[in-house]
Amino acid sequence: MKKRLILVAGNIGAGKTSITQRLGERLGWETGYESVADNPYLGDFYGDMAAWSFHLQVFFLGHRAEQHLTAWQSRQSAILDRSIYEDYYIFTRALYRLGNMNERDYHSYERVFSLITKTLPPPDLLIYLKAPVKVLMQRIQRRGRAMESGITAEYLGLLDELYEEWLRNFDLCPILTISSKDLNFVDKAAHLDIVLERIEQKLAGRDELVLGD
Repeated sequence: MKKRLILVAGNIGAGKTSITQRLGERLGWETGYESVADNPYLGDFYGDMAAWSFHLQVFFLGHRAEQHLTAWQSRQSAILDRSIYEDYYIFTRALYRLGNMNERDYHSYERVFSLITKTLPPPDLLIYLKAPVKVLMQRIQRRGRAMESGITAEYLGLLDELYEEWLRNFDLCPILTISSKDLNFVDKAAHLDIVLERIEQKLAGRDELVLGD
């Protein structure tokens, strides 16, 4: 297989990190993850979302643009946990809709996002993981992260709506949609084998049904 760049997208708790880790290990590819531990704005953001949402999103934008370019320029194939495109189409739009980002900051961010993404090389494949909101809530509660304690089913539902809206118009590369509700990428090698087979099919231009449905 020639050098590839694959992005993994999906709602909170959909399984992005797990599948990125397992695919990277199985294929011997480079992997990239969301910047959390070294994010200087995350604590402030959770303390006052309206005051710090613009700063947080700009930080994520720079981080993911750098990550995307580094992966593209590498000699090795790579798979990235979350895409730069979700920063605007999902999370910034959600912040704006919920009143946690004002109109001035929203349009300023939108402009910078557009300028940056126009210069980025497109990925070879976007893997979209989806699961029912009830399942996402169970997974979030089970992993017990303090920063996720305020996440509600209503918020996840809004993100789901934004994902569906975004993907209806996404045309940078093929999309492989995986229903992760009943697939265990961590403990069941056979499930990962199925995903790998579908990735190969998608990259070869053979479209099939949503995996897992």
